[in-house]
Amino acid sequence: MRFMPLALPDVVLVQVERREDPRGHFARTFCAAEFAAEGLPAGFPQCNVSFNARRGTLRGLHWQDDPAPEGKLVRCTRGVAFDVAVDIRPGSATRRRWVAATLSADNADALYIPPGFAHGFQALEDGTEIFYQMTASYRGDLARGVRWDDPAIGIAWPLPHPILSERDAQLPLLA
Repeated sequence: MRFMPLALPDVVLVQVERREDPRGHFARTFCAAEFAAEGLPAGFPQCNVSFNARRGTLRGLHWQDDPAPEGKLVRCTRGVAFDVAVDIRPGSATRRRWVAATLSADNADALYIPPGFAHGFQALEDGTEIFYQMTASYRGDLARGVRWDDPAIGIAWPLPHPILSERDAQLPLLA
């Protein structure tokens, strides 16, 4: 695996190193020792899957608040997604800044999003599936979110007119 720090602190693109032969390929997607050596979490007590039937589906921007903030290792296992991390930490020099990566089943990349960051993605193909490894178990009472189109954040989503849940459409602005 290759660990590529992105423009926001502690957000890391994890690229697999494929071993190919006539049958296809093999790659490790997680190794606790390598993650720990990079200063990333080595344990994930919960995993989730998000299936998105239609191109343009947008989920986010979500996070889990104190006292159980969660980091996420996000991978696209089918289709293609535009995956976003937004720094929402109070007092952070990079608050409201965002980074994105295109994750796909073909590139097998993953994005590590640390606690203190909101996460969202937009499916770029029908049938896109996202697999999350979480550093904390879900607690509904700590679930938080901010509007996908908050002008103070200014994310350049690739597809106009996203398909949103009612909850995501009603999320507040970060300010």
